[in-house]
Amino acid sequence: MKKIISTLSAMILCVSLFAQPGIIKTREENKGTGKSLTMEQVILGMDVRPENAYYAWRPGTSDLTTVKENRLVATGMTGEDRLVTDLETLNSIAGTDMESFPPFSWKSKNEIIFSHNGIFYSADIAGNSLTGSFVFPEGAANISSNGGKYYAFTIGNNLYVCDSNGNVIPVTDDDDPDIVNGQVVSRNEFGISTGTFWSESGKKLAFYRKDESLVGTFPLLDINTRTGSLLEIKYPMAGMSSENVRLGIYDLASNSTVFVQADDFGYDQYLTNITWSPDDRHIFIQVLDRAQKNMRLNMYDASNGKFEKTLLEEHNDRFVEPQWPLHFIEGSNDKFIYTTDNRDGYKNLYLCDTDGNIERLTRTDADVLYAGQDGKNVFYTSAEISPVENHLFSVNLKNKKATRLTSEEGWHNISLSPDGKYFLDNWNNLTTPRVIALKSADGKSIRTLLEAADPVSDYAFGEINLGTVKSADGKYDNYYRLIKPAGFDPSEKYPVIVYVYGGPHSQMVNDSWLASMGYWEMYMAQKGYIVYVQDNRGTSNRGAEFEKAIHRQCGQAEMADQMEGIKMLMSLPYVDKDRIGVHGWSYGGFMTISLITNYPDIFKVAVAGGPVIDWKWYEVMYGERYMDNPAVNPEGYAKTSLIAKAKDLKGKLLICQGAIDNTVVWEHSLSFIRECIKNNIQVDYFPYPCAQHNVLGKDRIHLMDKVTMYFEDYL
Repeated sequence: MKKIISTLSAMILCVSLFAQPGIIKTREENKGTGKSLTMEQVILGMDVRPENAYYAWRPGTSDLTTVKENRLVATGMTGEDRLVTDLETLNSIAGTDMESFPPFSWKSKNEIIFSHNGIFYSADIAGNSLTGSFVFPEGAANISSNGGKYYAFTIGNNLYVCDSNGNVIPVTDDDDPDIVNGQVVSRNEFGISTGTFWSESGKKLAFYRKDESLVGTFPLLDINTRTGSLLEIKYPMAGMSSENVRLGIYDLASNSTVFVQADDFGYDQYLTNITWSPDDRHIFIQVLDRAQKNMRLNMYDASNGKFEKTLLEEHNDRFVEPQWPLHFIEGSNDKFIYTTDNRDGYKNLYLCDTDGNIERLTRTDADVLYAGQDGKNVFYTSAEISPVENHLFSVNLKNKKATRLTSEEGWHNISLSPDGKYFLDNWNNLTTPRVIALKSADGKSIRTLLEAADPVSDYAFGEINLGTVKSADGKYDNYYRLIKPAGFDPSEKYPVIVYVYGGPHSQMVNDSWLASMGYWEMYMAQKGYIVYVQDNRGTSNRGAEFEKAIHRQCGQAEMADQMEGIKMLMSLPYVDKDRIGVHGWSYGGFMTISLITNYPDIFKVAVAGGPVIDWKWYEVMYGERYMDNPAVNPEGYAKTSLIAKAKDLKGKLLICQGAIDNTVVWEHSLSFIRECIKNNIQVDYFPYPCAQHNVLGKDRIHLMDKVTMYFEDYL
């Protein structure tokens, strides 16, 4: 360990002599009245979030609609608000006594859907008439709709549909508790967020059916019963038996179901990104093997579930991770947009057809994300200007010419109109709280709808620096935000708190309002801490090589990159090198304990929440993607396990864990505590008895008070 410290000291000296932090942008310290944040503001965001406005495109028009003073208004291109309906009229139509205009969705050009007191309503706002109302049966969950004509929902493990008057039809009738219909499968991986998929006409419904009979269970403790009780959950751990997933197709007209004949890779393959053809004739599935190294995009006949053909295949020796459904070109049943990061090193869009032809559409060495299309142009957001900025582009389907459509520096969130003629641009950057603008499809600004004021101008906020530091392999610029204490004095030395996540599918730092800062970070800066947050290899929006650098050795490249940031921090004259702490949750909890046990002479205090301790106890879908099966990567599992690192703990460590955590189960943290006891290592532990993986509500206020007090007491 002395060798590590002496090497680190030499590197710090080099940084100090020859380099300064790569600051890109700075938000200066507030010079307001010096108000301090409260923990309630930190958790609930009261009075410190920028003003926002919520708009929805009205179907069949170019109107944006929003609610103002209990009036639903349409905002056209001229800037004049036109009344669509108001609360009084809606109450009269539905026979309700609502005190404010309810959240709603558009069913058609003149119909909206809303709910009140558990009753779902559909109303014709042009004819001022009620077109449907019903109450879902008790226990209904996982609700989806085909546009308000029919609804799908689950009760227990079975799937049902009902019409807009509440007439219920059972789709499945399984009494085996291991068979689950119409719910999320594969533990929400591969972009899966629902268990039902309506066809475009709304006449057919695809749904997942999973068989968990071979999956092991894990007991969760419920203390709310008189003597306590155990809730057994199905939890497929890495290397163990997994679930079997099938896809059913229910036809409303015939009240019958067929199952898709997808059997490419055996019992525990994954079926992802379910997509209907616009004419309802075909359904497309990205079929992934359990090892997650091979994927086939298959087309099936939706009338009988029979396999028709494989359109394309993907292979990667590390992993293939399909996350994005197909998007059919307007007016076409055979041409579609396909997204992958496996062909050209970055997440790009490809123009494909049902004959298996594939052509790269976006030609940029940056990750992109589909935003919409009008049959002539495809719109997408891209990181090509900078990985910390998000901009809208369009590409012409004929000549493949790409055009940048947003110019303001920062992060742009886009909502395209249904006809592709306009888009709503909700953007912000480090110093701009929020601007919402209406723009035409060529990027020209039509008018500004909102310019939010700075909601924290009266608070004692410290300076925020957005900058870069080189990755440990020297290939990348890793982005960070560094928050200085309020009333910063460069002649003083300050303790540092590193907030870390560091895992896949995350980007903690970008050029958005306050650099995407969490308000607890500024809360701690107000207490006199420097707070540092950095993205590392393994996180997203930087290309496949950057993200896949962690394969088979989670935590290793991430730690190496985080330590480059630590070296930079320790070179700063105002940093107290003897008082560095680290905090993170979930993957960040894994990183937190990894850092304090691998670098015990650098980190004095750590607080880890819901930490992964050993990847063999984590779920199959995520764990085997990044670590492979334990049987084929025993060295990697051994190297990344924190059980063997417990004996190396020197500083103060607090572990917090939800006692009914169904994501990172209790076996992780309790096993680490047990190992500390075996080695006579002192460690602090605080369970939240009724919390799952994320501690929420009032419990979260208690949690963050606990985290804060731990750093105050020991750092």
